[in-house]
Amino acid sequence: MKKIFPFFVLLLNSAWVAAQLTCATAATIDIGTTTAPNVTGDAPATACSLGAPGTKGLWYKYTPTQNKTIKVVTSAAGQSVDTRLIVFTGNCGNLSCIAANDDYTGAFSQVTFNAVAGTTYYIVFDNKFSSLGFNITLSEVVAVPDRLSFVAQPVSVAGTYNNCVVDMNADYLDDIVSVVDATHVVISYQLPGGGFNNVSYTVPSTIITPSWSIAAGDYDNNGFNDLIYGSGSGVAFLKANSTGTGFTSDRKSQSFLVQRTNFVDINNDGRLDAFVCDDNAPNRYYINDGTEMNHNQGGLGDFPSGGNYGSIWIDYDNDGDMDLYIAKCSGGGSGPGGNIDELHRNNGNGTYTNVAAAANMANPTQTWSSAWGDFNNDGWMDAVVGINSTSNGLSRVMKNNGDGTFTDKSAGSGYDTTNALSREYVAHDFDNDGFLDVLGAGSNIMFGNGDFTFTPNPTPYNLGYYDRPIGDLNNDGFLDIQNGNVIMMNVGNTNKWLKVTLKGTQSNKNGIGARVEIYGSWGKQIRDVQSGTGFGNMSTLNVHFGIGQATAITKVIVRWPSGVVDVINNVTPNTTLNVVEGSFLNTKEVQEAQEMLTIYPNPAHDMVYFKSQKDFIPVEAKIYDLTGRLVLQTKIERDSISVKELNAGNYMLVLTDKNGKIQSQKLTVK
Repeated sequence: MKKIFPFFVLLLNSAWVAAQLTCATAATIDIGTTTAPNVTGDAPATACSLGAPGTKGLWYKYTPTQNKTIKVVTSAAGQSVDTRLIVFTGNCGNLSCIAANDDYTGAFSQVTFNAVAGTTYYIVFDNKFSSLGFNITLSEVVAVPDRLSFVAQPVSVAGTYNNCVVDMNADYLDDIVSVVDATHVVISYQLPGGGFNNVSYTVPSTIITPSWSIAAGDYDNNGFNDLIYGSGSGVAFLKANSTGTGFTSDRKSQSFLVQRTNFVDINNDGRLDAFVCDDNAPNRYYINDGTEMNHNQGGLGDFPSGGNYGSIWIDYDNDGDMDLYIAKCSGGGSGPGGNIDELHRNNGNGTYTNVAAAANMANPTQTWSSAWGDFNNDGWMDAVVGINSTSNGLSRVMKNNGDGTFTDKSAGSGYDTTNALSREYVAHDFDNDGFLDVLGAGSNIMFGNGDFTFTPNPTPYNLGYYDRPIGDLNNDGFLDIQNGNVIMMNVGNTNKWLKVTLKGTQSNKNGIGARVEIYGSWGKQIRDVQSGTGFGNMSTLNVHFGIGQATAITKVIVRWPSGVVDVINNVTPNTTLNVVEGSFLNTKEVQEAQEMLTIYPNPAHDMVYFKSQKDFIPVEAKIYDLTGRLVLQTKIERDSISVKELNAGNYMLVLTDKNGKIQSQKLTVK
């Protein structure tokens, strides 16, 4: 027997090794640690949200006897093994994706999913990006009550590139943009009563796909949002027509590896420009002259070999113009120094200066994006600089001191005790408690406590590596997370909220670059309107605030890029506030404008006349209705214009002098 027993064990081991090679022969796995052999079996047909499947696979199955939350983690002692993990339900002929992960911590994988008693779950690994054996640990998660919960709601969206949530039909409800291929876009328009209406559009074949990033903004100011695609070979613009019912494309000839893209008014002329991170060279930007988007390079991140990944535009010094932070990685062959983050201060004269070192923001962390927001509600923009690799340290929490410098508040923040990774870090108030949270590391929300400490939600979400744009996809005042063909619909709570939508008249139509402030019992909260946050996604342009259990909002201030300041008093919580630029001019602004300029008569019937000081002599007039539509544009002759063709009503009169200085006043036509 002693001679036979080892051979018998060998036969069992051989059969066990062979068992994981196909779906039909998937090996049973249970709570505990299992050692997996090399990846040599059949590859799964799909890798779910992780891209193309590998060429080989390993198959395991798990069937719980009770409802449980299960965590699956891979590891390997002393080896460099890059695992990729997918979880399916169903049967071998019809598998459905449940969860997938690649590079949760370093090169290892981790997923957490809710397992239903009696249901078989296939836990599958492919050989992207290693075929070496490793350890698999299944454990039961002890559930702690969530501070916030989400319900997965399937949504019918087409294509691979469906990581854009933004209003596309000018109703201020967030829609889902899905790029199917180079000639096909599907927009899932949110319906006022709930649900979506999918509309397909054909675009010219010269366009590319947004394989790295996408951003949205109305760069021709026609009332409908346009798109910029960032690919491995340059950018293309997709421009909506004047009715929002069709698109034309503008494929730019410059070929380069694109990372983050943003729409922003770089020169503050009222027209959106486009900024583009170049992975291998100094950054690019396209200046909008009203007709063309003109290519430029240099002056906004000039490191010779690039390494530019996640750009974000914020007003960090509160001087009224947008500054630029670039989260950098040593990818793209950028060499020594290519991973040092950059903070470019807007000098207000069309030039920018990298002040990262002096500001204590020259972070060397291996990051693809950073989340910016006022995390302690003191009126200054702070940052969480997230990691996608631990090679140069962990994520950093940086407090804006209000004097041009930042203090590292990472110790004790919660980010100092996690090495979870992500390419996407974005700041939003998901639980509406009045403090910004961060969606990022480990596909989890770190709830902000208002003091630079963060509490992780106890249940991580099974989100795709890229697809996690944010918006209110059922218009209930709580922010949702789109993840491919699933919306993580925010269940909400009793906390209150406010949404602010903007329509520029002098500024760009979206109000991108505006600062929105709200005041109440909490003190002050701020938001900067941004197009393109995180690494590759596009999230809502509607401005969202949570206010906890407060029952009143005493004041909302909108500081537009043009310099116009609107002040709205006594705003009702749990509502959407629509602000047209100049509709709520604050008393000080009106007084200063009237001291420099007098218009009469007002109300007017036929002619409007101007009296102005010598340092402001208007030469052009534009008149907008209160929806933001331009209804009259004319040269000023003999200090007057005719308004007799306008219908009776209230308008915004915008006057420009020969030096480009602007003044605006309300005008009533009888």
